[in-house]
Amino acid sequence: MKCTRSCTNLDECQNYIRVLLITGRRIFTCGTNAFTPVCTTRQIGNISRVMDTVNGVARCPYDPRHNSTAMVTEKGELYAATVIDFSGRDPVIYRSLGNMPPLRTAQYNSKWLNDPHFISVYEVGLFTYFFLRENAVEHDCGRTVFSRVARVCKNDVGGRFLLEDTWTTFMKARLNCSRSGEIPFYYNELQSTFYLPEQDLIYGIFTTNVNSISASAVCAFNLSAITQAFNGPFRYQENPRTSWLSTPNPIPNFQVGDDRGPGENQTERSLQDAQRLFLMSDVVQPVSTDPLLYQDNIRFSKLVVDIVQGRDTLYHVMYIGTEYGTILKALSTTNKSMRGCYLEEMRLLPEGESEPIKSLEILHSDRSLFVGLSDRVLKIPLERCSSYKTERHCLDARDPYCGWDRKQKRCTTIEDSSNMSQWSQNITECPVRNLTQDGGFSPWAPWQPCNHDDREGASTSCACRSRSCNSPVPQCGGSNCKGPTIQVANCSRNGGWTPWSSWGQCSTSCGIGYEVRQRSCNNPSPRHGGRVCVGQGRDERLCNEKSPCPLPVFWSSWGSWSQCSAECGGGVHSRVRSCEKGNTCPGCALEYKTCNLEACPEVRRNTPWTPWMPVNVTQDGARQEQRTRYTCRALLPDPHQLQLGKKKVETRVCPNDGTATCETEGSSGRPLLRQPGGTRWSPWETWSTCSQECAKGFRTRKRTCASAEGKSSPSACSGSPAEYQDCNSQDGNSQPCQGKTTTTPVLLYICSNTVLTD
Repeated sequence: MKCTRSCTNLDECQNYIRVLLITGRRIFTCGTNAFTPVCTTRQIGNISRVMDTVNGVARCPYDPRHNSTAMVTEKGELYAATVIDFSGRDPVIYRSLGNMPPLRTAQYNSKWLNDPHFISVYEVGLFTYFFLRENAVEHDCGRTVFSRVARVCKNDVGGRFLLEDTWTTFMKARLNCSRSGEIPFYYNELQSTFYLPEQDLIYGIFTTNVNSISASAVCAFNLSAITQAFNGPFRYQENPRTSWLSTPNPIPNFQVGDDRGPGENQTERSLQDAQRLFLMSDVVQPVSTDPLLYQDNIRFSKLVVDIVQGRDTLYHVMYIGTEYGTILKALSTTNKSMRGCYLEEMRLLPEGESEPIKSLEILHSDRSLFVGLSDRVLKIPLERCSSYKTERHCLDARDPYCGWDRKQKRCTTIEDSSNMSQWSQNITECPVRNLTQDGGFSPWAPWQPCNHDDREGASTSCACRSRSCNSPVPQCGGSNCKGPTIQVANCSRNGGWTPWSSWGQCSTSCGIGYEVRQRSCNNPSPRHGGRVCVGQGRDERLCNEKSPCPLPVFWSSWGSWSQCSAECGGGVHSRVRSCEKGNTCPGCALEYKTCNLEACPEVRRNTPWTPWMPVNVTQDGARQEQRTRYTCRALLPDPHQLQLGKKKVETRVCPNDGTATCETEGSSGRPLLRQPGGTRWSPWETWSTCSQECAKGFRTRKRTCASAEGKSSPSACSGSPAEYQDCNSQDGNSQPCQGKTTTTPVLLYICSNTVLTD
């Protein structure tokens, strides 16, 4: 890769953004891109989307250490001042993009540009102005650096044959910023500029050479003074052995730009003059003889200026960045009594830290100052009137932003004042510095990652933020700020193990098992990115190694079912199993199950007749006899399980003298013997309940034979004292059994809480 072959430090191979310009709703950026410059156009609303890509050569340096500046005009033309080659030996002011032809400064001509350091570029009217510092080619005594302003016409189209693709309107003049005296003290090296278009004023920071004593100054230049220098004579050197001499302007086109452009009426002579006449003889002088502000033993780095409306006039407030990371707030005025007045010094870094301010930008719409450091950007409000707590502090600060509102009784901006007649401001001299003032904290800086050493000497990663006691700074015996200047939070903490717990119960009651102990990573718990505990949170070991388990007992397979205990009407059969290797098997060794549940056929049998028994005797001595037999039925094959059947009664009449045979009632046809007078049967009683609830049974009813006096005489009445009748017969009026049969009941055998039935 070209980068790795060309640089000694891999950091240089990153893509450093050197051009960042906003044009309408687009952003134009150029980066070094690992020593292969490239430029892209992106949309502000979606900067990740690249709309266009162009080669970055002559628009951006190869090396991030080479300086550059660039700008896009209203017509979309890019003006860049940078180095065009890989080694950085070909500096160039280059125009590209847009509708105008590309133009550049003369190549490898040190009289045009001699090791320049480009500072800034501005579009002003028909011209483009470049501010830079370079080695002074016109200086005859040793090597020195001069600050310059260079100018080209925006409508320059280059030469024909001579100065082709090269500027024909390039001019440059020296900028003077010095302290007056019999021997002036020069601040030759321009560091930063700021353009106020409303005032046609250019502010610049100038310093001494790095090998000289440290000193800095701020000078301001009117555009009219710059134009006057460009309207003056040139300085020209005939050859390297001659001195630089003043030469009049031969052609006015070099001084005046118009819409027609310098390309018209070009002659060979005019192009030759443009090739050799570019350095102005007159020096651009500042608005005041002495710098607006200067200070020894310090180097200023960046500058922005704000225009502030005071009670009676406009004030220019300068914000100056220093090499120590502080910002000086000062007034720009030609009033000698107030020249060099510092309004405030703002310390941005914690005590003991310092670094140069990289960039300063002012955003008037937000009333904010943006400060660029090496690793972050800070935002500072321009107006901080609330830091002045009393009227005296407010007025003696001489701050153009602030005044005392007598109605509100507080220090406010002119916009926040209740009434101009109630708002006072006194900026007639430098701020009073001998007032006792208590210190006040600045706002907290954003949270930043940091390291923190705990009590045990371990370093942890934390989030830190700081604030300074500079709003305001305590002075003249004022008390310091009370409270911490640094806050530390979200410190990472490494986790730690708790002690091991006791060993738990063995997993088995006999035979080899394991027991467990545990610990947790919460002594302390890791937090905010701290390391988790190293090791296991669970530990196991064997147990019951010397307690073998007895041999296991088990049931054999079930045997076959035995023969059913009944052929019909429900019986049971059984099967058995045995406990192997012991007698402690859980459960039953015998199991029963019902079988042959179908009903048996009904069997009826009659009992033999009983002997004849007298039941009634008539007056003539005849008697009435009865005999009885029973019908029995068996619902099961077992003859012992019989139910009482219907009773049958027969009656006969036998004469007293035995002359005739006994005749059964109704069979002989002769009338029955009359019963003795006065005796009769009582009415029949009600039928009894059936002998069976649901199966076929019988019921009875009775009557008694008694005389009129109520004396019982069973034998005196003819007929039976009792009647029997079937009940619950199968004629449709019977009551069906609910879960019962007339057969032998099914027996249920329960073993180990299990009911076995069919």
